[in-house]
Amino acid sequence: MKKIKSQLPLLSALITLVIEVFLPDSSLHKVTGHAYLVWFIAILVLLYEIFIIVGTRGLKDRLLYKAAFYAVFFQVLNIFNILTAKYAVLPVLYFPSPDRILEVLVTDWMFLGQCLLYTLRIQLSGWLVGVLSGVATGIAIGFSKRIRYWINPLVRVLGPIPPTAWIPIVLVVFPSVIVASSFLIALAVWFPTTVLTSNGIANIKNSYFEVASTLGAKRVYSIFRVGVPAAMPFMFIGIFNGTCSSFITLVTAEMLGAKYGIGWYINWQKEMMSYANVYAGLIVMSLVCFVVITILFKLRDHLLVWQKGVIKW
Repeated sequence: MKKIKSQLPLLSALITLVIEVFLPDSSLHKVTGHAYLVWFIAILVLLYEIFIIVGTRGLKDRLLYKAAFYAVFFQVLNIFNILTAKYAVLPVLYFPSPDRILEVLVTDWMFLGQCLLYTLRIQLSGWLVGVLSGVATGIAIGFSKRIRYWINPLVRVLGPIPPTAWIPIVLVVFPSVIVASSFLIALAVWFPTTVLTSNGIANIKNSYFEVASTLGAKRVYSIFRVGVPAAMPFMFIGIFNGTCSSFITLVTAEMLGAKYGIGWYINWQKEMMSYANVYAGLIVMSLVCFVVITILFKLRDHLLVWQKGVIKW
């Protein structure tokens, strides 16, 4: 049964390949220089089969668990290919064929790479500032009544304002587009991180601090060795939410006069009505977001290993 399940992606991919090769394309779609979709599917299937055969047991188990998902992925790709390249059911201008999108990723990879590096420069700097300031603000609000008295109303008033609403102000205040864009991204990360961190601290049982105090722990020790670790599950949820918000803000932030960046690239190609390039940019951005979120999940699992099997999120 496991062997049959493991070959579901192969069967699904073969169906997609047969339709791609033997069903003629619509004349409405631009012809590409190479069979990019065929090569893309062939490479994915080859990698899958290699890992199934020579991979570790843990890797094989994960691939087997995801086998049905991979099979459905190939069929979704197949349906999209039929609706676009084969029969042009969807508007040709706005829905290019998979071949056209893959062609952009292959032929325009150098320029996309330059845009990606520019984006990472803005994204990572803004994200890091937002996380550090959000965690610091959340800890300060959670443990200090005086700071909570002065800062908490400010967080509640300014936090819910969409970061993009600050564009007219940041363009005047900050000296460059890069700094202004980083500030907007930091603001998008700061608010959910602050709120969830302070909320996590507020939900810590007093008995934890009472036990630490009984054992002779000072206030600083109780904050950073008892309070912060106990609030980390909430803290990570805030960081995850802020990270997703930062990618939403990124596209708008790169409209402030930037000359590079994935967000700028998507907007530029949209104005040029080159929707194959738009989809290629979206794919690159989604892959970056996936990598960042995956790294955060790995970090969370490492730091919160003591909660494994206790909490699911």
